[in-house]
Amino acid sequence: MNRLQAMELFVSAVREGSFSAAGRRAGLSPASVSRYIGELEAQLGVQLLNRSTRHLGLTDAGKIFFQRTEQVLHGIEDAEAAALALQTAPRGTLRVHSRTLFGIKVLSPLIPGFQKLYPELKVEMRLSERRAQLREDEFDVDFQIQAPKDPGLMQRRLLRSERILVASPDYVARMPKLREPEDITRHNCLTYWMGPDDVVWTFMRRSRLREIVVPSSLSSNNGVVLCDLAVAGHGIALLDDYTVAEELKSRRLVRLLPGFRVTNSTFDEGIYAAFLQSSYLPEKIRVFVDYMAENVPRQVKRSAN
Repeated sequence: MNRLQAMELFVSAVREGSFSAAGRRAGLSPASVSRYIGELEAQLGVQLLNRSTRHLGLTDAGKIFFQRTEQVLHGIEDAEAAALALQTAPRGTLRVHSRTLFGIKVLSPLIPGFQKLYPELKVEMRLSERRAQLREDEFDVDFQIQAPKDPGLMQRRLLRSERILVASPDYVARMPKLREPEDITRHNCLTYWMGPDDVVWTFMRRSRLREIVVPSSLSSNNGVVLCDLAVAGHGIALLDDYTVAEELKSRRLVRLLPGFRVTNSTFDEGIYAAFLQSSYLPEKIRVFVDYMAENVPRQVKRSAN
């Protein structure tokens, strides 16, 4: 039995909640995962998991073993990172996660230039509308739209931004004038889905806040969808300024209520690169974050000009 692999599969099975999910991550069948963990239990002489057809539960011994094993695996990761930090040329695979609209509009155009500088690095980029769990999801870098507060994470702010209201010129021409935030209630609003509660946009001018319950004619958890619908004249969308720079430049969208700051969450907005805290930052992460810190503002400015 490969003891280290068995420990990794045990931790993965606990995190994922099943042998099947752990097997998919490791490229093994559920039966193989079960066999590895069974052999580990036999070697230790204790039962680590309570198994049922739908659930894996930790025994008391399993809870202690899981905590200690996680620490051991983290230590191995740090040791590997220390060795990789001494490489003269970054190589291997860099796994990156980003919000969809930022990934498409800003990040994707910069990847070819980065790979010309570091041809031995393979980049795997995944886009979604959630915040990644870096260790559990095995990502090296996650691009987030708010400062990460998770313990064990390091961060670097790449870009300051603000959310703005936009609509197509055609929509603006045929709908009631929008002069004050309260006028938004007479409009079709394209909103970012954040749950079943009412959608609230907060407006601020000269430190005065106004919270408006927004009538949402359509909601989506994908900024690309909202942007495309706004361009097509279906309503008003609240989007990050850098994601609609090209549309504003080409007049496919126009900005509304420019005298107000507006948000659906927080006014502390921007793009942050988040990565796991480590005594030895892998060279592949360091050069990637440095490259993006230098080029993301340029890419956004280029789109706007």
